[in-house]
This record gives sequence, structure tokens and C-alpha cells, in this order.
Amino acid sequence: MAGAATVDKALDVLFHLHEAGSPVGLTEIGRALAVPKSSCHRLLSSLVDREVVARDARGRYRPGLALLSLGIGAQRGEPVIAAARPVLEDEAGSLGETVFLVGLRHGRLRVLDQVEGPGFLRAAPGVGDVVPAEPTAAGKLYAVFGSSTSEDGAAAFKEGEAEAIRRDGYALNRDAWIEGLSVLGVPIWQGTGGGSRELVAVMALAASSPRFDQLGEAAVASRLLEASARVGARLGGGAEAGP
Repeated sequence: MAGAATVDKALDVLFHLHEAGSPVGLTEIGRALAVPKSSCHRLLSSLVDREVVARDARGRYRPGLALLSLGIGAQRGEPVIAAARPVLEDEAGSLGETVFLVGLRHGRLRVLDQVEGPGFLRAAPGVGDVVPAEPTAAGKLYAVFGSSTSEDGAAAFKEGEAEAIRRDGYALNRDAWIEGLSVLGVPIWQGTGGGSRELVAVMALAASSPRFDQLGEAAVASRLLEASARVGARLGGGAEAGP
């Protein structure tokens, strides 16, 4: 292995260990990635030396703690995360539920940040995870106001749903992705000059469906639209949050 091929294989190893969820042996890694055992061992040794992979007492491998520093650095480099973080904390604390920040990156919708409220529910997914476009509130908002994702295609709409999203400025997912979970998302806009603006992220609240009914769709939408306007203002994109 040399050059770009080595980089590709190293990334394959890191993603494989992440997806495995538990420590994995050398033979299993080599077999899964179609890499000769000797080459796989050399690659893993280099990754262990850089602490992006860790090796346990039984000789199995898992993601290393250096990845945490890299991930935190990448997250801090996102202006929309810095602008949204205090607002996410305010909304999660006030509403008592998990509030997410989702953005389109390389054709995929990824969770950029999340803050859990004091409520009982701990909603998935986690920071960095990819969320599907079709059944989700974020996917619907990007399909209407921004760009469809190349990974999952454009979001599917019920009759009149896209028009309602344009009119009301928010999207709703009721039990369509995870049974018993309701998610309401609003766009975060940033001004790009000349009176135009760009959809840079989605702010979304996730709650159990009974809890969401208790909070009330209109109340949640109103609060999140106002919150997204605050984020837009912090980004220098103005205060408007609607379409």
C-alpha cells in the first residue's frame, strides 16, 4: 500500500472500528477490508502510534482517544455550531427535550451538535451521525429551501406538505423515522449579501410523541423559529427565520 491507497485504507480501518462498536481483532479487520494480514498489522501499528487507534490487552483494536481531539477541533471550526450552541442550550433547558443542529455536508445530513434537556427521553442520533433525508424534518426542509441530499435522494412529501412548509417555515416528522418520536425542525438562514440568504443548518426538537402533543406543535414551532432567528443574527444573517 502506498500514497492515496494507504490513506484510503487507514480511513477504512477507522470507520470499520467505529461501526463495529466493540474491539475487533486483526484477522477480522483484514478480512473485512480485504487487506493482507501483514499489511493490516503495519497500518494498525502506525495508527496506534498516532493514538487514533487503541490496542487492548487482548490485542484487539478500537478507536483511539486522539480522534476525540480531532472531532472536537472539527466541531469548533464550524461557525454555525458556535453561533447555535448557546441557543440550543437555552431551548433544551426551557423545553426539557433534546434539541439538534443538523447540516448538509458532502451530500449527507449530519448531526452537527445536540443538547439534551432534563427530560427522560434521550433521543438518537448522536453528534456526527448521518440522518436519512426522506422521513426526517431536516430532509424536508433542505428539499424545500435548500438542496436535496445525494445519499438518500429528495424527501418524500404528503399532498400539500411542501406548500405548508413554505408557508409556515417549519417541517414536522411524526413517528415516520423512529416510532413514538416526533421531530419539528426549522431552517437557520445566513445572509449572503444583496438581500439573499442561504440555508446553513436546521434546528430541530425531538420528543416522544405524547410529550410533543403536550408541548403543542404551534408553541414549539413559534419558539424554534424565534430561536433560529437568533442564531441567524449571531451569524450575521439577519433576524428573519421564515421562508
